[in-house]
Amino acid sequence: MPSAILQHYTVKNNQNKSISVSAHTTSLRLLQVNMANFLKRKMFHLIHCMAFIGTIALLIHLSGGAGRQQPNDLEAKENFSTWERYGFLLAAFLYATRILTLLCLPMALFNFLGLVLFNAFPCEPSFKVYDRRQHVATPLICFRVVTKGDFPQLVRSNISMNLKICQEAGLEHFTFEVVTDKSVSLVTNKRVREVVVPEDYVTKSGALYKSRALQYCLEKEVNVLNDEDWIVHLDEETLLTVGCLKGIENFIYEGKYQFGQGVITYNNDKVVNLVLTLCDSIRVADDMGKVQFQLKVLHMPIMGWKGSYVVSNAGAEKDVSFDLGPKGSVAEDAYFGLLAASKGYSFGFIDGDMWEKSPFTFKDFLRQRKRWLQGLLLVVHSSAIPLRFRILLGCCVYATATAPLTTLNLFLQPCFPIQIGRFVDLSGCFVGGVILYMNLYGTLRSYSIKEAGIVKVLLVTILGFAVQPIKLALEVTAILWGLITPKNEFVVVDKNVHLNSVLSTSP
Repeated sequence: MPSAILQHYTVKNNQNKSISVSAHTTSLRLLQVNMANFLKRKMFHLIHCMAFIGTIALLIHLSGGAGRQQPNDLEAKENFSTWERYGFLLAAFLYATRILTLLCLPMALFNFLGLVLFNAFPCEPSFKVYDRRQHVATPLICFRVVTKGDFPQLVRSNISMNLKICQEAGLEHFTFEVVTDKSVSLVTNKRVREVVVPEDYVTKSGALYKSRALQYCLEKEVNVLNDEDWIVHLDEETLLTVGCLKGIENFIYEGKYQFGQGVITYNNDKVVNLVLTLCDSIRVADDMGKVQFQLKVLHMPIMGWKGSYVVSNAGAEKDVSFDLGPKGSVAEDAYFGLLAASKGYSFGFIDGDMWEKSPFTFKDFLRQRKRWLQGLLLVVHSSAIPLRFRILLGCCVYATATAPLTTLNLFLQPCFPIQIGRFVDLSGCFVGGVILYMNLYGTLRSYSIKEAGIVKVLLVTILGFAVQPIKLALEVTAILWGLITPKNEFVVVDKNVHLNSVLSTSP
């Protein structure tokens, strides 16, 4: 009997050792794979930085901005001849269009720093280990979707898909809350809640549109969240990913910031309009550049941020409130962000991507851009936000508003050369290089070579450059439309891919 027992424990011990060795080997292989992936991403980032700086240097070289060395007396003579050659009005116009490009400089600098200082091709986030996970109760995460209720099928379908993604990611304490002007006939349960905003509901300041709906959720008789809970704001077409859910949980457990935001890409699932999706590629670069830099370094959305993929502490959001008045309701996201920053709240950047769709039609693209410009103009002129929080956003907005003039430099500079300071020349080349490269990077960042293949990615990148004239024409048209029409309209573009698919296939 003793020998049998000894043999039993010997076999069991050998099995345990075998399992231990196997687990160690698996962990070692996983570590090697992660390290190889990390080094590959670092290499991609290094190549990206070289290409980025090379693009800017090439534009400077082609323009002769860095090599022009002229004496001051000759420079003065050339300045005089410029006024004499073109006359006062034309010369003044030429100088104005060149100098206005300086308004783009802060935005271009933020994008450059964000894309160079931080890895431009990050790995998908994994759950990090924080002491808070062991000592703090898991907070409730409320995914809040605001809709007018015009596309109920889209809302119901995306809620269903997002529920499955949350379960796939292993998320436990979460709910979905759909805030709508009219019922979308959701099947409600402990995970899903529908909140219909009454037609007669009026906020104290007269907030409108999305601000009104978001403020209704914060009313005492409607709100069901504690101050320690978290809200993730989504648009009706937003799709979650496992990566963004990991990033959100890490952000919450890190416990440093009250508000956060991450990257949204637009080429996922079904691409309805490839041209407009490629036009939106620069928005991906803007998220990775300007937005990442201002949230990671300055910890405030000093140059604006988006209205979706906004992660808010419930107590902080209630304190800031969405009762922003009529003028703060057109671009409520930017208004709310600056107001929260002025109250001392801190912002961080969240790893992981969410998915959305670009507008389906050129008309919707124009209406969307028009509303953004009009809303941001109202924000930068609002006296309710301290001036120091509006200055940089004001530069961005007026750089956009004057784009129809500064764009003319593409044609005026070769045809009507003028003598101007090297700083203006170099700044113009820098801004142009940043914008040019951001369109390239945004396309590459949106497509995975592993999933799409190198041939498709190259073709899409080439097509991305080909659509730039179309994008420029659309943006300029939207700006002019926004400047000459009233600034009090809130338009929701149609992104109901299910309905559009049915319509496109019907006889």
